[in-house]
Amino acid sequence: MESKKVVIVGGVAGGASCAARLRRMDEHAEIFLYERSGYVSFANCGLPYYLGGVIRDRQQLLVATPERFRDLFNVEVRVHREVLSIDREAKTVEVHNTLSDERSTVSYDMLVLAPGAAPIRPPIEGLDLPGVFCLRNMEDTDRILAWLKDKEPEQAVVVGAGYVGLEMVENLAARGIEVTLIEKADQAMGPMDPEMLAPLYDVLEIENVNLKLNCGVARIEEGREGMLHVIDEHSGVYPAEVVILAVGVKPEVDLARKAGLEIGQLGGIRVDDQMRTSDPNILAVGDAVEVRDYVTGEWTLVPLAGPASRQGRIAADVISGREARFRGTQGTAVVGLFGMTLATTGVNEKRLKALGKPYKKVYTHSMDHAGYYPGASPIAMKLLYEPESGRLLGAQAVGDGGVEKRIDVLAMALQTGATVHDLEEAELCYAPQYGSAKDAVNIAGFVAGNSLRGDVRIVHWDEWRARCERGDSPVVLDVRPLEAVSALGEVPDATKIPLGELRTRMSELPKDREIWVHCAVGQSSYIACRILSQHGFQVANLSGGITSFKMSETSC
Repeated sequence: MESKKVVIVGGVAGGASCAARLRRMDEHAEIFLYERSGYVSFANCGLPYYLGGVIRDRQQLLVATPERFRDLFNVEVRVHREVLSIDREAKTVEVHNTLSDERSTVSYDMLVLAPGAAPIRPPIEGLDLPGVFCLRNMEDTDRILAWLKDKEPEQAVVVGAGYVGLEMVENLAARGIEVTLIEKADQAMGPMDPEMLAPLYDVLEIENVNLKLNCGVARIEEGREGMLHVIDEHSGVYPAEVVILAVGVKPEVDLARKAGLEIGQLGGIRVDDQMRTSDPNILAVGDAVEVRDYVTGEWTLVPLAGPASRQGRIAADVISGREARFRGTQGTAVVGLFGMTLATTGVNEKRLKALGKPYKKVYTHSMDHAGYYPGASPIAMKLLYEPESGRLLGAQAVGDGGVEKRIDVLAMALQTGATVHDLEEAELCYAPQYGSAKDAVNIAGFVAGNSLRGDVRIVHWDEWRARCERGDSPVVLDVRPLEAVSALGEVPDATKIPLGELRTRMSELPKDREIWVHCAVGQSSYIACRILSQHGFQVANLSGGITSFKMSETSC
């Protein structure tokens, strides 16, 4: 068999996965991997936790070394090698040894680009000051850790409230550092919808993190005695001895652009479902590529390790002659913060609105395991689905336990084209310490299914607020026990009739006006809606009850 020479540019999730898979598929191929940093495969998602001391052994972050690739996979890995250019006609790349400053020309039969994405450095003054860092690789991590050990800072500023920003907040706080978190947008965690973030804001306040939303950074200045001053667009000043920039990433496409490869409208390398670029002899994978959103079919950028690794495998299969195809990404992701977990999959409501795509939504608040078993805690869940078919479009959840398990289930359901009715029938593990006979996933399916079948009309608190602003507010009926109203608070001007008294007090309610019913989480109010609708009342269930009302208040 004639051997094929494959050159891979970049390691970590996409490139390293491609190299290892390709060797398993083809024992005869010549495989060369060039990585410009000093580390070919490391746990970049674990870097904040090493800085925070959760991961104590630096070696644990090194997934595979060049020696391991050579010994196990017969792959030649060359670190400190930057690929400067591609000659597509000659099928060669120019490689720069950053240690010796030597340059060489390397030929290829197939080329795989896995350059990743670089941290965004906004155009503001002071980014190059000592003590201002981005976090991308092992070298960045070493520099930050050395600074933390040397300066022993008491104050830090993290710019950007996405995944990395939140993880850095938690790990800096774990070192006893007072943290200010600055975010230019009007919410943290852009992939989630605003109302789902109320528990996040609560825990940040409890942990004494100073959160500043709608707060862009204007510049960073040097202060006295080694202090830095982060100055926002409103002239607010935040002193710190260390500043972490985590405002997002952008695809590394300079190499591809110089080679004349197609770049998409979002700024990523455009690839087909076999990870081929506009040149059939060049494939690209990972954070640098634009791929299709599995739900909407739109082009998207999703810089996550999971999709990058799968794309690397698919590229290897394609090079080996297999008909592998990438079915798209749905952006399944999770972040933990001070014991709380936030997770998401599929499309959020903001995106559905922007696309003009019809959808329905429900909110549920179910326990992560049986309520009678010690330690049960609620999971706030949002489910988005098609109005007619009930096909899943997206889901978000937040809570102290079991969140990622439910989103994983929903991610798999979404990828198979499942509907909310499939969630009703889902057979999931149950023991008191792990779940309930009716799991949180089932409950979300029941609520959405009841709506699709016409058993109950579901409305939402944002609709109620809009009606109130128009002077067209419906009657709001609170069916919680009176002691629950006193303990949890109430909606202004709500009529209060406990569910147990509803049948005997229906005469107090009007039949010529809409009645929107709520309880704590939406279950008792559903029962109330079924009772009232069968007695001729115009009723709707306020999804998620007073719990969702309070969460939505935070986002307003």
